[in-house]
Amino acid sequence: MSSKNKTLGEFIIENQTEFRYSTGELSKLINAIRLAAKVVNHEVNKAGLVDILGSAGDTNIQGENQQKLDVLANEKFIQTLKNREIVCGIASEEEDDFISINSQDENHQNKYVVLIDPLDGSSNIDVNVSVGTIFSIYRRVTPVGTPVTLEDFLQPGKNQVAAGYIIYGTSTMLVYTTGHGVNGFTLNPAIGTFYLSHPNMQFPETGKIYSVNEGNYIHFPQGVKDYIKYCQKEEGDRPYTSRYIGSLVSDFHRNMIKGGIYMYPKSSKAHKGKLRLLYECNPMAFLAEEANGKASDGFQRIMEIQPTELHERVPFFCGSKKMVETAEEFMANS
Repeated sequence: MSSKNKTLGEFIIENQTEFRYSTGELSKLINAIRLAAKVVNHEVNKAGLVDILGSAGDTNIQGENQQKLDVLANEKFIQTLKNREIVCGIASEEEDDFISINSQDENHQNKYVVLIDPLDGSSNIDVNVSVGTIFSIYRRVTPVGTPVTLEDFLQPGKNQVAAGYIIYGTSTMLVYTTGHGVNGFTLNPAIGTFYLSHPNMQFPETGKIYSVNEGNYIHFPQGVKDYIKYCQKEEGDRPYTSRYIGSLVSDFHRNMIKGGIYMYPKSSKAHKGKLRLLYECNPMAFLAEEANGKASDGFQRIMEIQPTELHERVPFFCGSKKMVETAEEFMANS
């Protein structure tokens, strides 16, 4: 069977022996995420036809306005993961606290917790721009069979056993890693099946795209300002091209394919940065490193950071290795 004809289900079965703990539970978990992704994709694609556009009228724990599709995606992913009874805990960017899953089986041996950003870039939905879902999976650290605790979620990114994203764009793709490279699967909407379309995805060593919200330039640290000026300077293979969508999944996906750097630094408006370490930065950092890229907070490896709270924010620099290293040099020199 050629790789182009291989389904996500077949790929999971063929490669599950690569998992560090090959019990089949992680495979079932990836399959549950696949199912939820298809449900959310269906809702996203009919967003202009039914009343699921716009604000839901509430704010989440970060103080951000929730979109109707934020709420819907959050409900679908949590419901699907709960129904499959294969996780012992879920943490979502849209929830104040983590959710402990009490299985109907008193002797359940569920070992995994999932952290999820159900709909990244959801404010773009109203204008028909690509959005996505980000997920991160860890093995619990507390005893199996007991209720999960905060400790199970506050693990450094290097402990992840799987991570990935779904991008709802011109086509819908599921991209994930279990620590053995990064592979992308495109949904055939006619039959509802994901097929391997992008095997062994890799960041180019360097690129010509920088992605940052330059509207916040005046608020950035001096090192970031200096690096942006470096990107704009006409010298050698520069100036680089500025491309910023405002959806982390979309910007990351483009830069992984074409080569580039994504930056969301701290600023005088967001002293700790804006992106969430557990729901956004850690899973994207895992993907980046498995795809020959790099991710840091400007000074240290993202996946080495020890989280101290569920909704912790950090600065984020991610993408082609040489570009991230150059940005780190500017940060260090400033």
